[in-house]
Amino acid sequence: MDHLTALKVFRQVVEQGGFAAASRHMGLSPAAVSKNVAELEAHLAARLLNRTTRRMSLTEAGTRYYEQVCRILDDLREAEMSLGPMQQAPTGTLRVSAPMSLSLTRLSAAVPRFLERYPGLSLDLNLEDRRVDIVKEGYDLAIRGSDKLEDSSLVARRLMTLEHVLCAAPAYFRRHGVPAEPAALRGMECVRFTLSGHADEWIFQRDGQVQRVPARGRYKVSSSLAVCDALRAGFGVSLVPRAYVQRDLDSGALQAALSDWTPVETYVYAVYPSRRHMVAKVRAFVDFLLEELGPPRA
Repeated sequence: MDHLTALKVFRQVVEQGGFAAASRHMGLSPAAVSKNVAELEAHLAARLLNRTTRRMSLTEAGTRYYEQVCRILDDLREAEMSLGPMQQAPTGTLRVSAPMSLSLTRLSAAVPRFLERYPGLSLDLNLEDRRVDIVKEGYDLAIRGSDKLEDSSLVARRLMTLEHVLCAAPAYFRRHGVPAEPAALRGMECVRFTLSGHADEWIFQRDGQVQRVPARGRYKVSSSLAVCDALRAGFGVSLVPRAYVQRDLDSGALQAALSDWTPVETYVYAVYPSRRHMVAKVRAFVDFLLEELGPPRA
């Protein structure tokens, strides 16, 4: 069995919707297509396709294998292209994990422009605040906000500084008072974003002085959008990225406090496996992120 040919045949059988269509698409005989798939299943000791005289479908193992095969073949194609004149034309599928709030406020509106720039590229953008295992889960790149990145074999490119602001609804401050210093937060209802590096302790600096305040409250949630909803409802106070609440601050729906104190800075990074750092599709997306999230160019 020619393993590479078998992988290509299997992919085309799935994408063309059947053996006959794959045969026509690849210019192979139906017998050759069937033989490649059968030998591949025998090699794996697993059934990849359920097939009857009328229909064909992927098995659970086949679905998982198909996703991996597509990534392998796409990466191989890009490796070949990188040696030729088409190096600057990224193709294939780019899988990206990104935090939901940051993407919706700063990034998602610009994604169509990125895809128009590279017509041969498809983007699978997964929006969730969970920190994914890039290698294990098969992502090409992840966007992460962190006070300090963990040591790893991943490559990290800093994109922006995410400024934070302490705020609450004016009604909340009318009931509980506007804090004059960080220590006053100890008696307040702190709404916490559980996936943040500072979920349980908020750190403020001013003139060389540092105050660490335990963040206590009855509500903690894994979505920063939900944190903002709680603030607008007047439930409590929170330390949130300014980009997420700037419109509310401008409209008066939320009110900032402790403006003369600086919270610990959080940075946003593009993180990707080192073995992929020169792949054209990853490089193109990192450049796009720098355009959208990085400092304005002179």
